[in-house]
Amino acid sequence: MTRTHSQSVHRFADLKTLYAEMTATPEFQAVFGEPMGLTIMAPGEMPMELDMPDPLAVQADCGGVVACLFDLLNDTRLEALAPDIAWGFVNSFHFVAGKLARREDALAQELGEMARVPDMSEVYIRELEEKQLLCQSVAEQREALEVMCDFAADMYRAVSGMPWSPARGSRTSNRAASQVDALDFLRARQLAARERHLPQGPIVVFSGPAQWHDTDILFAKLDEIRARVPHMTLVTTGQRTGADAIAAAWAGRPGVKVPLVSFRLYGSGAKKAFDRNRKLLELRPVEAVLCEGSGIQANLYQALRQEGVPIHAFRKGDQTPDVGLRRGMARGRA
Repeated sequence: MTRTHSQSVHRFADLKTLYAEMTATPEFQAVFGEPMGLTIMAPGEMPMELDMPDPLAVQADCGGVVACLFDLLNDTRLEALAPDIAWGFVNSFHFVAGKLARREDALAQELGEMARVPDMSEVYIRELEEKQLLCQSVAEQREALEVMCDFAADMYRAVSGMPWSPARGSRTSNRAASQVDALDFLRARQLAARERHLPQGPIVVFSGPAQWHDTDILFAKLDEIRARVPHMTLVTTGQRTGADAIAAAWAGRPGVKVPLVSFRLYGSGAKKAFDRNRKLLELRPVEAVLCEGSGIQANLYQALRQEGVPIHAFRKGDQTPDVGLRRGMARGRA
């Protein structure tokens, strides 16, 4: 065992000790601590009495695996790959939860159709009860995966410094900031049945370049806006790096949890980007935060200004110096 690996094992052991002193959060207690009496593991199987995993053990391992991945690769030539690997681990929970949600919707529809055409025969009653238990079992599984995904995502943000967001689809569990893709968001505004995807608060638009390092200046401004608009919904232009990622990290901080809409660019080219700017205006934002970037940000600035939307604009030169960049340049000259 190498010295570096030995240090990694000891640090991870300390992390497990820390978890052992914790108590599970209410979200894990609610989902894992109070399971249904019976469950159906998969369609066609008989109802069974099975325990759920221990709430604290699930919470500790969901966070521990993410932390261990970073710890394992730290100070090695594979260190740069740690965020991608950990991202995939968190995404596996999101992916399976999505499959369960679709199965739950299908079962609920089947259950509704059976209830609308009642048949008092014993076969009908037995099938109805089994279908209801199966739907409840899938819902319980989905809730468990969502809670695990949220906690693993929080650990990813804490260790990497960047917010976790799914590559596709929406993240709308109760515990996390609601991250809703633009297409879902626009559909939700038209369909009352999908009300949980519809952020109700006043819209604050945020846009910035993919290269931006000053977190403090943006956090301070967003804190200031939230103090004035406590029920705000933050709509970003959805880039996974730079200013938009910083805004997403602010929205997902413990104690903040501001609903976040990632208004990503579907397609490529300037026309698509300008169309998105127009759609952002249609949301009738109450304020906007813009960081100096490309002509897309300049176009959005002009459009918002014409509509009379209050704008908080930052130039690249407003940032504090990037200490990491300066160190890298110094090493290059050495």
